[in-house]
Amino acid sequence: MTSSRVEPAAILRPTGMTPGERALPVESPVAVEVDGLGYAVMMMTPADLAAFAVGFMLTERLADGPADVIDAEPFEGDAGWVLRITLAERCRGRIADRVRHRTSDTSCGLCGIAGLEQLRRPVDGRPARPAATREALFAAQVALRGHQPLNALTGAVHAAAACAADGRVLMTYEDVGRHNALDKLIGALALAGQTAAFILVTSRLSFEMVDKALIAGVAMLVGISAPTTLAVDHARAHGLTLVALARADAMLVMCDPWGVFA
Repeated sequence: MTSSRVEPAAILRPTGMTPGERALPVESPVAVEVDGLGYAVMMMTPADLAAFAVGFMLTERLADGPADVIDAEPFEGDAGWVLRITLAERCRGRIADRVRHRTSDTSCGLCGIAGLEQLRRPVDGRPARPAATREALFAAQVALRGHQPLNALTGAVHAAAACAADGRVLMTYEDVGRHNALDKLIGALALAGQTAAFILVTSRLSFEMVDKALIAGVAMLVGISAPTTLAVDHARAHGLTLVALARADAMLVMCDPWGVFA
């Protein structure tokens, strides 16, 4: 099981751009099946799955100890991985109740999705050509800290910001979960009937973050941390401009379908 992949990238600086490359962590959907029932799809690095199976069963309260996990078999398919877990007989009554009552939390994979086939949700249309300039990205990155009051107080939350074409931060939402912060922002934009030239998030760029940006119809997604392989693949497949590792002095352009930074 491969845990990383090297991808071409372009290093964006205030003065120009140079070619480069970046090692990215592999992100893959892993469908967890417990005693034949689809339980969850976790977006994760598909390595050490035997250890994950035991830990996940323990933290989900489906097993009381490692001996309760009788078997854990991973299989790779076209859409991702399937991890088939068999529990001890005495634990098997728990799974049906947990499938009915399981709630989402900040560490879940794709909440409410139990099988790989449900990942193939359509994305209508393709993002427009980004209107933001190179200078706008750096301006927004510098300004964002001043729009994070909860993080300034606690140092423990993520933010998602809607930015104008000139880099002004239009609105920002914070949450302990990076997905939740982005959902709040997308919802607020929809309720206000507004759009953003680009969205800036204070987190890594995973498949789910890219997918949410595509659904929102944003032209460009920028993150202050690195992307995953599946995030880059998803952005490329649907024409989303993706910029990662946003810092005051440099950023990494992972996907630039319109050539706006060339």
